[in-house]
Amino acid sequence: MKKEVLFIFLGVILLLLAPLPSAADVMIVRAGGVVNPVMAEFLSTSIDEAGEQSSEVLVIELDTPGGLDASMRTIVQKIISSKVPVVVYVSPSGARAASAGVFIVLSSHIAAMATGTNIGAAHPVGIGGEMDKTMLEKAENDAAAYIRSLAEKRGRNAEWAEKAVRESVSIT
Repeated sequence: MKKEVLFIFLGVILLLLAPLPSAADVMIVRAGGVVNPVMAEFLSTSIDEAGEQSSEVLVIELDTPGGLDASMRTIVQKIISSKVPVVVYVSPSGARAASAGVFIVLSSHIAAMATGTNIGAAHPVGIGGEMDKTMLEKAENDAAAYIRSLAEKRGRNAEWAEKAVRESVSIT
């Protein structure tokens, strides 16, 4: 019994002495508004800087109605290839990660949401005009496959992710 107590005590001491990330080891950036080339460049640069500064983690505070597919894919690819773990935190209260934002959240190493936020409604839409039925179907199938692969890669609910694309479902 004494040995067990001693081992537990030593274990607790070792945990307390283990180095914890300091505030300098956590990089936090805020990305709000439409997902576009400016946001893609900003987040790509932030991910690079987090790696160069040997940050323990990069936290992206996200609030977006969605945006451009190409910019979203640039961000997603950068997050997936990041050597620094990326947390996407939908915040502040009242914020959302809609459409392209869903893909960004699902690509992250850790996904988090503040209370009073929502995520979803990722059905593709055409910009600058209506897409014909065939193009809309192609875009939907492509987006559904992509979001499913991201959810599966990160161990998240792939069925819900696909519904966010095909049925525009949202959750809080």
